[in-house]
Order: sequence, then structure tokens, then C-alpha cells
Amino acid sequence: MKIALMDSGIGLLAATAAVRRLRPDADLVLSLDPEGMPWGPRTPEDLTRRALAVAEAAAARRPDALIVGCNTATVHALHTLRARLEPTLPVIGTVPAIKPAAAGGGPVAIWATPATTGSVYQRGLIRDHADGVSVAEVPCWGLAEAVEHADEAAIDTAVTAAAALTPPDVTTVVLGCTHYELVAERIRAAVQRPGMPPLVLHGSAGAVAAQALRRIGEHPAPEAPALGTLTVLLSGREGVLPAPALAYEEGRLLPAVSQAADLR
Repeated sequence: MKIALMDSGIGLLAATAAVRRLRPDADLVLSLDPEGMPWGPRTPEDLTRRALAVAEAAAARRPDALIVGCNTATVHALHTLRARLEPTLPVIGTVPAIKPAAAGGGPVAIWATPATTGSVYQRGLIRDHADGVSVAEVPCWGLAEAVEHADEAAIDTAVTAAAALTPPDVTTVVLGCTHYELVAERIRAAVQRPGMPPLVLHGSAGAVAAQALRRIGEHPAPEAPALGTLTVLLSGREGVLPAPALAYEEGRLLPAVSQAADLR
């Protein structure tokens, strides 16, 4: 089994680690776009063009499924990617976990990039899945970029600023950008209020990984031998994980497993 994941940068690490934990025997292909990063400020047309190139580089490695490990790329490019690659290659998008978060009753805060906050796309998800629940949209200025570069000071600054914009009665936070899942515990510590129930965080990585397995008729097997290989594509060319990836647990998990595969 081979699963490919794509993003402009290391935001795909959370979903990658989730796939690895569910199926340590799966071969992984990570397709990144360092030459075009970040995708967020690009026009939808330009972003779609770059996402399609990254997806086709991954598809050339003949994976069984492709995960779009980026909320922004899912919003703007998922339809095009599916039109080009399916049904031969199932394509799984990443959507903020607003529905399960709202099921808890709220109040809910959605941490997202400034471009996504207040967007028609996010407002539509809130309307469809969080009717009657108090939802606050929180723009996280600079957080994705700080996480991408593993800039500890910038991460602290961005998390602190977003926490200050989060209503004090919030019980649940939706991590509306895949980068944010890499610093989830730092977000929890910043938002948790004394005397309040433990804060609930909702990311998308686990659900996306499980959906990818379902789409190809596979099941979780976390006890499988950790023999899955790792291939990294950087703007279409084979390379190695960017150094900042190793600052996170999710990134450090991958070379260890890949090394085991190389020793077979």
C-alpha cells in the first residue's frame, strides 16, 4: 500500500503521522512545493496550478490514494484535482473539523489563517454544521508561517495573540489549518482558562487518514510491522524532509520508520 500526501510545506506532517500510526507498513510519498510556498497569498488560479503540479508529481509514483494535507488547497483546488486524477487515484481533502466540534455544544472557536477567517467557505461550514452553536472565528496572524519555519519565538507570539482574541468561555477549539496541529499542545496551554473544563481541540489529521484508508478498502493496523518507506518530493524532485520538520514529533517519527525500511 502506498499513500501520497501533498502541501506547499510541512503542514502535511500531522496527517502523515496519522497515516503512519494507523498503517506503519504503508509506503508514503510526501509531495511539497518549496519553490511556490506559501500558497495562501496566491490567487485561486495560481494556487490550483501549483497544487496540480505537486499532485501530478505524487501521482507519478503510483500511490493508492492522495491526501491534500492543506485546508487552503482543499478549498481552491480539490475539484480540479479530482477531475484530473479520479477515479484512478482517490483524492481526499482536508476540511476543518467544525461538525464534530459543534456536536459538543460549544462555545467553539475556529483558529484559521486570516485569509480563511470570515471567508465564504468557512462561513458555509459554520452554517451547515454549527447551527445554534456559538462560534468565534479567530484569525491567527503569522502562525502557519512560524510553524513552517519552526520559529519558536514567532510561534509563541502568534499563539499568544490568537489566544487573546479567543472568547474566555470557549470550551472547544477547531484547528482550521494543518500547520496548527503541530503545535496543538501550545495552543491548548494558551487558551485553557483556570477553573474551566479541559479544553477540547479538534484537528483533521486522524479523520483524513482514516478516510484515505476507507477510500482504498483498507483498515487500520497499527500493530503492522513498521516497514513503510518514505519518499519526499520537493517541487517535483526527490529530496529530503525540510529541516524544520524535525522540530516536531510528527516529523521525527518519519525518518525513524523510513530508516527501518531501508534496512530490510
